[in-house]
Amino acid sequence: MLIAQMTDIHIGFAPDETPEELNRTRFRATLRRVIGGPSRPDMLVLSGDITDKGDEESYHKTRELLDRCPFPVWPMAGNHDLRQELLRAFPQVRPEDGFAQYVVEQEGLRIVFLDTLDEGRHGGAFCERRQAWLSERLAEAPTTPTLIFMHHPPVVSGIGWMDPDPDEPWVQRFAAAVRGARQIVAIHCGHLHRPLMTTFEGIPLGVTPSVAPLVAMDLRPIDPDEPDGRDLITTESPTYAMHRWDGTSLVTHYERVSHWRVLAHYTENLQPMIRDMFAER
Repeated sequence: MLIAQMTDIHIGFAPDETPEELNRTRFRATLRRVIGGPSRPDMLVLSGDITDKGDEESYHKTRELLDRCPFPVWPMAGNHDLRQELLRAFPQVRPEDGFAQYVVEQEGLRIVFLDTLDEGRHGGAFCERRQAWLSERLAEAPTTPTLIFMHHPPVVSGIGWMDPDPDEPWVQRFAAAVRGARQIVAIHCGHLHRPLMTTFEGIPLGVTPSVAPLVAMDLRPIDPDEPDGRDLITTESPTYAMHRWDGTSLVTHYERVSHWRVLAHYTENLQPMIRDMFAER
């Protein structure tokens, strides 16, 4: 099973720029690659910040493009989304206890979509109700391989202006919910606009880079009271993740969407190399 993940699309960031704003152009190109590429997924996860302001028009523009998808689309709320507008735009999501979080099961994998939105705040949230919901979902299937998607990474990346404090209550509540849950094969997030691999409570954790412009790679400390002219946002290519589940393990690939040139094709000239590589196994 292949699960495509796009995150931080931010449709509507510059609605007055042109009818075809930069973020929508980047989203269109990424969708074209996912739909038309050689590795067509079985589902697409949109892991938050689908829009920039949570407005109805931006969700409508997003849905116009998503209607081309020949596979299910599972959306999530990010800090730039509005929960009720998102739920209206994506009626396939049935809210649980008032939050846009839910479970999908396919090919022996349980996929848990979490809601870390605290409307009006940039950072994440994971209240006691959401903690209890996740704990119940994990307890009801303790031996089923489980993949968790959430918008906000509960880890410190070193990009200070994007990071949470590791002692924030929401991070501690999430840690308590997943601690010891051996069925969790991975946690995948968005929000950071950069690729990241780490662990959280011993669980592999990845962050998928954004479809919208990326956050600059700068790990120097930053002072909120002293602007230093550093780069913050770049025009690096839109990126998405492809998660491959083979029934026992999960592997994640990241692909940038750009105008690259193909340097080699699988023809008879390269067939001996391919045969040799298989023979070595």
